[in-house]
Amino acid sequence: MKFENVLAEVDGFGRFQLRTILLMVIPRMTLPFHFLLNNFIAVIPSHRCDVSSLDDGGLFGNLSQAERLIVSIPAQEDGTPNSCQMFAEPQYHLLLNLSNITGRPTVPCQNGWVYDNTTFKSTLATEWDLVCDNRRVNRATATIFFVGVMLGAAVFGYLSDRFGRKRALLASYVTASVFGFSSAFSYNFTMFAITRFFTGVGMSGISIITIVLGIEWLDIKHRTSVGVFISMDWSVSAALLPVVAYFVNDWRHLTATVTTPLFLAIITWRWLPESARWLISNGKVKRAHFYLSKCAKVNGREQFMADLKPEVLSKVILVENEDRKYSYLDLMRTPRMRRLAFFTGFVWFGVACMYYGISLNVTDFGVNIYLTQFIYGAIEIPAKAFMMVALNKFGRRLSQAGTLALAGLCILCNIFIPPDLGPLRTAVGALGKMFAESAFTTLFLYTTELYPTVMRQNGLGWCSLVGRIGVSMSPLIMLLEEVWGHFPSAVFALVALTAGLTASFLPETRNVRLPETIEDVEQTRRRSISTSEEKSPT
Repeated sequence: MKFENVLAEVDGFGRFQLRTILLMVIPRMTLPFHFLLNNFIAVIPSHRCDVSSLDDGGLFGNLSQAERLIVSIPAQEDGTPNSCQMFAEPQYHLLLNLSNITGRPTVPCQNGWVYDNTTFKSTLATEWDLVCDNRRVNRATATIFFVGVMLGAAVFGYLSDRFGRKRALLASYVTASVFGFSSAFSYNFTMFAITRFFTGVGMSGISIITIVLGIEWLDIKHRTSVGVFISMDWSVSAALLPVVAYFVNDWRHLTATVTTPLFLAIITWRWLPESARWLISNGKVKRAHFYLSKCAKVNGREQFMADLKPEVLSKVILVENEDRKYSYLDLMRTPRMRRLAFFTGFVWFGVACMYYGISLNVTDFGVNIYLTQFIYGAIEIPAKAFMMVALNKFGRRLSQAGTLALAGLCILCNIFIPPDLGPLRTAVGALGKMFAESAFTTLFLYTTELYPTVMRQNGLGWCSLVGRIGVSMSPLIMLLEEVWGHFPSAVFALVALTAGLTASFLPETRNVRLPETIEDVEQTRRRSISTSEEKSPT
């Protein structure tokens, strides 16, 4: 008897599984809130040098505001005041001759900046003057967060396989909530950077543990549909984020608001089950029997577990050594695990780098930032409905490679669309975002199915770590626009296409029993589960 047979007997998709998934929706909705938060809290609004200190009561003091700007700040090509430069001395003669401004000595803003607060009451840029020479520091705030996510993937991937899914999940809840609120009350940029980093660590744990815990309680028949459904909360929350940001336009209040659901997640954590697969794989058969019995009771299948002795479960998943503790080193000790780790790692890097290259660039597609973010979130919902069909019809491998290739082509096409065709650029960008999200949706499910139970969180942690390296590089790649405006898009397109090619070398997992041990992965070919095994034996 295999674990899938036991799961089928207690109903692998009943009220117990639905309750578990719904309880994890609460913390998962904070994932896009925080992962995409930089789009709103790090916005650099229109700004100019503050020239109010030049008002000495003399001639300057008798000028109107418009005239003060003319004599103090050089105009840009579009006629607006320069954002980062001011005249070394007021140029009063410009009031008479506006065309003769070449050769006038300028200096960086001496007394700070004045910001346009029409759209945003406050942002990181306005709080700590992260503009002009400090503009790169502002953009690096996203990288700081995602470096934390990268570390969190490694830490919580190990903790989850070592101490269990449930306890590691609670640790991630507490970490993300404590540091999330702390970042909202930071009194300087250094404190914000540190707290934002650790918020990323906690968020990473929520991201990788919830998906694994959900998948490990599902039967094969519903794994695809529920795996896609679990990721739907990302899309809904991504579309909800601009609505929240529109009404909460102060960066401190917005950061606190999007962290609040984690308090409810901590309260509801007690009702989450531990993974019975993990428990059996680690020799904890009595606890596994306890959770399977709870599952059977909620799903109305008590009789089967009443007749099944805990000792029988020890033979459901055969492990060489129940006392063995697995680590990331086990990813490299055997040939097929090494190959799997390399290929999945690169695919994660490509998907994450490309996805966030689009997601963190919402100001470059010709539409209002709130509307663009809403479109980007809303377009993911039909994308996931499409993937639910594609994954069952075409399989994981073709779906993964195909969506990556299509996303890369959309990014490439946008390079050749003129900036004045804003709606067309937005449409193609949204289409690319749809395929990018489809690739990410497939990736979580695919990776979870590829790695064995004893290494599933370590494997997902490794992949997420490499993926977050790609995410961390996305804001830095955007700086290449200073060399050539389309350079970042060209890089993202190339990365996506290369990752798609790499995905084509991974094994197919559609209708295949989840591997339990490293030995299962090292087999030449895993046999697809038969139709009779998929059905619940009665």
